[in-house]
Amino acid sequence: MDKCKSINTPFSTNCHLDHDVAGNSVDETKYRGLIRSLLYLTTSIPDIMFVVCMCACFQSAPKKSHFNAAKRILKYLQGTKDVGVWYPGNISLSLTGYSNSDFAGCKIDIKSTSGTCHLLGSSLISWQCKKQACVALSTAEAGYIVAGSCCAQTL
Repeated sequence: MDKCKSINTPFSTNCHLDHDVAGNSVDETKYRGLIRSLLYLTTSIPDIMFVVCMCACFQSAPKKSHFNAAKRILKYLQGTKDVGVWYPGNISLSLTGYSNSDFAGCKIDIKSTSGTCHLLGSSLISWQCKKQACVALSTAEAGYIVAGSCCAQTL
């Protein structure tokens, strides 16, 4: 994949991964090796964390659709080799937190996903993206849950 065509996003906005029971199976060892490598990269490339963790959920019985999603991450990485996180030496000490959630974004268990990030000045110091523990009954409730999580991380 080192000569593949690059793409602008690590995951398609109109694609949702599920168990894909009817899909074609792929080699579990090869898929797990790819996921393991991508998980290692998340330490230095945090913007792929969410999609890598989504793909990691299907390691026990991966299908062709899961493998294609993981290969899409590699295509994204091909185009972002020279992009990274920058930490300047003279930053202000103002702490800013951002949060967002999707309502019932997981099509398997109907749970929402919370995302938060914290900046010290203009530098990213904390990034979190995880599935909420309970099923939110509205977009407001999903937003309230992620706001509480963001405040706790700030404290």
